[in-house]
Amino acid sequence: MTKAGIIYVVGTPIGNLGDFPPRAQTVLAGVDLVLAEDTRHSRKLLDHFQLHPKLQTLHEHNERELAPRLISRLQAGESMALISDAGMPLVSDPGYILLHAAREAQVPVRVVPGPSAALAALAASGLPTDRFCFEGFLPPKPGARRDRLQALAAEQRTQIYFESPRRILDTLQDLADCFGLARPASLSRELTKIHEDTLRGSVGEILARLRDDPDSCRGEMVLVLGGAPAPRDGPELAPVLLPLLAALPLSQAVAVAVQITGLPRKQVYAEALRIKED
Repeated sequence: MTKAGIIYVVGTPIGNLGDFPPRAQTVLAGVDLVLAEDTRHSRKLLDHFQLHPKLQTLHEHNERELAPRLISRLQAGESMALISDAGMPLVSDPGYILLHAAREAQVPVRVVPGPSAALAALAASGLPTDRFCFEGFLPPKPGARRDRLQALAAEQRTQIYFESPRRILDTLQDLADCFGLARPASLSRELTKIHEDTLRGSVGEILARLRDDPDSCRGEMVLVLGGAPAPRDGPELAPVLLPLLAALPLSQAVAVAVQITGLPRKQVYAEALRIKED
């Protein structure tokens, strides 16, 4: 049963419709309004379960304008539900502005948890799950993407990224350049669907697999990356860097050392500068 003046945050299936829990269906059937990023997409899901609530579009281009009016309606006693195209709302999806306004207005918020592509991919990865961070979508432009990755190169927690099939090869190449080919990784695609698949190995191995098999570059993707190894002392890097610096320019020597050691570029670069100064 739904209650007046409450906004519900409702998880929806990420692929398999069997993952749509009864409680979520009950809430969506009972609210006055369902807010969806793409009402055409959500209508298909709701129709499948014979749910016919009133729908309204809420996305990044209209959320700031709509939020005050929606809060007023909630304060007047209406009940609403926020859903995503797939998975849990607000995870790389609209809704933060509205939920922040609800908190400021002391409008009750209830969460009806459901599937999460990020957590499903993490569980399937075989990588450490005790500490992890979610980074969402990386910037689409190459320069900004590499800058973001450089800032994360020393992160020791497992990292989770969403990525587009159009950019996955470029992103994996940037990961190889910034983190090294040997960094452990996992790539899940089409989670919970018929063609669900998870590739596990190093960044270099997954990159090679996708280049050899273009069909593997299709579908919705979640990339999970092992954390950076704990920082090592300079002397362990020196035997690798000394011959490289003698034969190559600094930037090339650092790039090769990153590939060999799997250490963050920032750490290798700092050690290379120290060696040159000495």
